[in-house]
Amino acid sequence: MKHAILGAGAIGGLMASALSSVGEDVTLIVRAEKFADHPYTLSLEHPNGTITASVKTATRLTEQVDVLWIATKTYQLDDALILVERAPGIVVPLLNGVDHVAILRSRFPPDAVVPGTIAVEAERSAPGRFIYRSSVRLNIAASVGPVLKDVAERLRGLGWKCEFVASEATLLWTKLCFLEPFALVTSASGKNNGEILSDREWKGKLESAIREAAAVAVNEGAQIDIAKGADVFANFPPTMRASMAKDLAAGRKLELDGIAGPIVRGGAKYGIPTPVTSSLIAMIEENIRTRTLR
Repeated sequence: MKHAILGAGAIGGLMASALSSVGEDVTLIVRAEKFADHPYTLSLEHPNGTITASVKTATRLTEQVDVLWIATKTYQLDDALILVERAPGIVVPLLNGVDHVAILRSRFPPDAVVPGTIAVEAERSAPGRFIYRSSVRLNIAASVGPVLKDVAERLRGLGWKCEFVASEATLLWTKLCFLEPFALVTSASGKNNGEILSDREWKGKLESAIREAAAVAVNEGAQIDIAKGADVFANFPPTMRASMAKDLAAGRKLELDGIAGPIVRGGAKYGIPTPVTSSLIAMIEENIRTRTLR
């Protein structure tokens, strides 16, 4: 199959490297100013070794592809879509949040947009060089199962967990209910996973943020199992921090509205209090202001 990856950051690089390594035809869309120096051979470090894979690069999508994977930040989406000049067979967005699905369905045939989520601690260490330090869980709406069944099976051969989920609401909100509260807590506290789980106050904030998100998710039609609460993170590396926390520490722009906005706006819509989520947002915004004044 022919794949294009829109977004050459940590998740885009992860997807491009993995798909190419299992024999897929991959084109990585790179920003024009980065194109000339971007390597064709990608390097992907993971807990069991290193994968190297060759991909094609382009500054725009001008050829027909079977699958367009979108791996930009939420605030980059509108600008990135300008680079898509040829409609793909299907579009699989791996963005944080939920609001992007409606945006994409207004741009492409609605049935062609098939939501996905990916959970992994990954980063780009240099152009064309990527690292992931945790397990990879890729979930995709079941409507595309027949198209991507074989691809998913090959990715499982890399040790990935790949599932097709029947309910789009459940697919999208499950991530929003767990990894997004984790992003807020690691960003607000400056602590990593192990430090949060061993700190009663911060673990309590994480638990509360999960419950607030889940209450909104249920009203959005999702089926959410929050029985384990924050303890679900006990299976992740203790040093893990969300990408938003890393972006905050590095002085980069944050996906704060894309991640937390759906929870706060959903709370207002359904009359569900979200005090902990709102307080975490306020802490992060204060960190940003402090950083700006330095």
